[in-house]
Amino acid sequence: MSIRSYQGETPAIGKGVYVDETALVIGRVTLAEDVSLWPYVVARGDVNAIAIGARSNIQDLCVLHVTHDGPYSPGGLPLVIGEDVTVGHQCLLHACRIGDRCLIGMGSIVMDGTVIAADVLLAAGSLVSPGKLLEAGNLYRGNPAQKVRTLTTQELEMLRYSADHYVRLKDRYLGA
Repeated sequence: MSIRSYQGETPAIGKGVYVDETALVIGRVTLAEDVSLWPYVVARGDVNAIAIGARSNIQDLCVLHVTHDGPYSPGGLPLVIGEDVTVGHQCLLHACRIGDRCLIGMGSIVMDGTVIAADVLLAAGSLVSPGKLLEAGNLYRGNPAQKVRTLTTQELEMLRYSADHYVRLKDRYLGA
């Protein structure tokens, strides 16, 4: 695994975290307990902070980045991912906030200033425009992402199951 400091900021790695040897974690990145970063994930906390909550998983080829403090973005924007979140393969998450128990479908792009509330399913290939709010308990899809419907009880249970599955899988990788 490649964990790099940047300008005196070193990633903070919680208990039971799995970072694949091909993943890259740089700077102000906090990985809470039982987080997993899979092959070729890049988490670059160089100009702002990235925080990933407990039991969340970031799957292969995802790019996680932030926005710097500047004239067009006063204070900049961090990337904050809640607990029990599944981020599918090849997603781009940029300076946004994702609530607990969300599933971000494969190939989705979530832009600066977006807030995704808890218990949201974002369908594969979706684009969430800058500054958009995705309301809790709903399915969103498309380019730009639009609310489709309220999630069923089974879908809400699946969000938690997905995160739990990835905790079990990363434990096998860790040999636990």
